[in-house]
Amino acid sequence: MGHEYVPEIAIDRDGNEHEVQGWQGDFYGGKLGFWLFMLTEVMMFGAMFLALAYYNTLHPQDFLDASASLNRLLGGTNTVILLISALTMGLGLLRMRAGDVKGAKLMIWATMILAVAFLVIKGFEWTAEYHHGIFLMHDKLLPESTLPFGQKLFFGLYFSMTGLHGFHIIIGIGLMIWLLKRINAGKVSTEHHILHWNIALYWDIVHLIWVFVFPYYYMIGAGGATGGH
Repeated sequence: MGHEYVPEIAIDRDGNEHEVQGWQGDFYGGKLGFWLFMLTEVMMFGAMFLALAYYNTLHPQDFLDASASLNRLLGGTNTVILLISALTMGLGLLRMRAGDVKGAKLMIWATMILAVAFLVIKGFEWTAEYHHGIFLMHDKLLPESTLPFGQKLFFGLYFSMTGLHGFHIIIGIGLMIWLLKRINAGKVSTEHHILHWNIALYWDIVHLIWVFVFPYYYMIGAGGATGGH
């Protein structure tokens, strides 16, 4: 059952009433705190990209060969899906700020559907790679396999980063479900929408990370094989 937001009132020594700023009303504090959290996300993925760049300089041909075997059609489709989802999430926030709560909820639902579509496509892609013996601690990625060491490094980083990114997608879907529940409860509104703002920011980071993942993993080998296993 939802509870209406009731502001706390403080009275100063002169008897004047002031509304106490809760986290719902502390827009700039809430935004700054979430930006600090986002900074940790950027640092984590940034370290993984640095490792990828470093090993790429040590095994350039292996990285090109491994990249050429990835399915660029599915990877590209997922890139388009995430870009559209970033648009729907942003439109949802704009509608919330404009007072169109129903429109904001529709945009959040559209974003969630696109996020699920991304995960389904990624699932098909991983399944195909598994059946070709390309998966963490499986067949061709085992230490005793004859696959070149550089390709093992490439696929190890690929599964780690895309898996971690997929986990962030799942968290994002959970956050959007929570956001819808709070909107329905009246705890997120046109006047108090910092939660909506922060979740939209989180989704921006999620899609931005993929914008770097896609060219680095899928496109560096585009001049080689036709793509896909």
